[in-house]
Amino acid sequence: MGGSHSREDLELSDSDAESQQEEEDSYQDVSTETPEKSSSAGRNRPKTPSSFDEVESKLKALKLKYPSTATQTQQSPNPNFKNGVKLYLHIGGNTPKAKWVTSEKLTSYSFIKTSKINGQNEEEEEEEGESESEEAAWWVLKVSTKIRAKVAVEMQLKTFKEQRRVDFVAEGVWAMKFFSDEDYKLFNSKYQDCLFENTFGYESNEANKVKVYGKDFVGWADPGKADDSMWEDAEDEFLKSPGSATASRNQDLREEFEEAANGGIQSLALGALDNSFLVGDSGIQVVKNFSHGIHGKGVYVNFGGGSHSSGSNLVHSTPKKALLMRAETNMLLMSPMNEGKLHSTGLHQLDIETGKIITEWKFEKDGTDITMRDIANDSKGAQLDPSGSTFLGLDDNRLCRWDMRDRHGIVQNLASANTPVLSWTQGHQFSRGTNFQCFASTGDGSIVVGSLDGKIRLYSTNSMRQAKTAFPGLGSPITHVDVTFDGKWILGTTDTYLILICSLFTDKDGKTKTGFNGRMGNRIAAPRLLKLTPLDSHLAGVNKKFQKAQFSWVSRLVSLCTELSMLVLHLLFNAYDMYAVLSWPLDA
Repeated sequence: MGGSHSREDLELSDSDAESQQEEEDSYQDVSTETPEKSSSAGRNRPKTPSSFDEVESKLKALKLKYPSTATQTQQSPNPNFKNGVKLYLHIGGNTPKAKWVTSEKLTSYSFIKTSKINGQNEEEEEEEGESESEEAAWWVLKVSTKIRAKVAVEMQLKTFKEQRRVDFVAEGVWAMKFFSDEDYKLFNSKYQDCLFENTFGYESNEANKVKVYGKDFVGWADPGKADDSMWEDAEDEFLKSPGSATASRNQDLREEFEEAANGGIQSLALGALDNSFLVGDSGIQVVKNFSHGIHGKGVYVNFGGGSHSSGSNLVHSTPKKALLMRAETNMLLMSPMNEGKLHSTGLHQLDIETGKIITEWKFEKDGTDITMRDIANDSKGAQLDPSGSTFLGLDDNRLCRWDMRDRHGIVQNLASANTPVLSWTQGHQFSRGTNFQCFASTGDGSIVVGSLDGKIRLYSTNSMRQAKTAFPGLGSPITHVDVTFDGKWILGTTDTYLILICSLFTDKDGKTKTGFNGRMGNRIAAPRLLKLTPLDSHLAGVNKKFQKAQFSWVSRLVSLCTELSMLVLHLLFNAYDMYAVLSWPLDA
């Protein structure tokens, strides 16, 4: 339920008042007749015998109501009417007057395969699997003459089994109600088949699902066959966990930052000690951690020349990544080489206490400059080590560990070095095709990596070469990934949904392990997809995307937060499809 705005609990049914009004409208022509029409009609027809006149006058006096054929059809749909549904439209947006209205009381839907999603001539359409062309053809949902939408995750389709209803976005927010359970099931089955084919390019059948997901991931293709016992145990575990102030804290973080910085947040560095740090378009703000939230400390470093209080000046492009280290007294800042490309050839090391850049580091392997697209701590908690000098690096086809110390054993002499070079101490350079995008580490140093193809790989502490477990992609690129301290829960971010994965499984000996330290095989629980409701998605806007959802710093949490541009959500972890909207875009 998306707060009060989603209105998921609304029953899409006609009220008694509406039905009564419909009847009165349909009976109007029968019960009333103007004198002019009566007299005119009398002049044009033969004179009726007096006995018939008396009967007719008595019938009129009774004011009998004869419902029209259309009304009867609406109340009792023709069983032979193919794919019949009742169509609703949501109007009013995010206002007190928002409501569902009936768009069509009886219409039909169809799935067509076409290369012309918009503006196609209906006479050229071929329904239910007959394709006009095998080239660049997509499955499209067509409802009446009002809706024509490509079947894709962007529709944000949500089902309500008890109401035999589906909601979705297609240049507006729509709902369809089905007249029987069979009709409802048939639509969902066909929709999932079309979604699979549009996403992966294969016809939806068992063989192709094995090809896409792998034989051990049948639960991802068909959640009904998955082992969800781990989720049942998790619900009790999280209900017993202490409450979290994560939502209010992140909302305060954003408000504090925007007040001082007047810019967008690019990176959030959550501190485990006194402070957290917000990196934005124009600088870094230091905020103080409290049990009830955070407050600004008045310390703000401006990238563009000068600062509010520190007096430092950082002359480089806006950092997209900030990493705390050395007991949270230092911060590594990584800036992209150019706009639109996240890769970087090096990073800056900032002394938080003085607000000054200590040095600029360069990525190099075997004497050749290389790039990185992301950096992370060796482990959750490594940022508290006062002598820490190593961190993890990720590029499209590289996973490695960097060391700020000289490979011969002594910390590099920064005064004499023109551009200090980081030492590649461990890692692997993969052949093309991994398309790594983001990563994170657990408390013991295990690594989770998200990819462009949607795959999520789990690496143990012993090897960066081969993943212990590789979860298949669901069709959307993973843009950010996080993991809890104990490695039990993994959270991936895509543009349109969050994917929550339980990495626990029971091995052959009956021991409970995580996918980081054992091969899960076919003992894998289906993931949970956390999405906005169709209404909230529509209100958020076409170009709004989920960004960098993450757990709070400690491990066992009841909630997690993400920011969808100006839309801030508080997701209830023990209720996988529920959330509350904390703030909305001003133009919603």
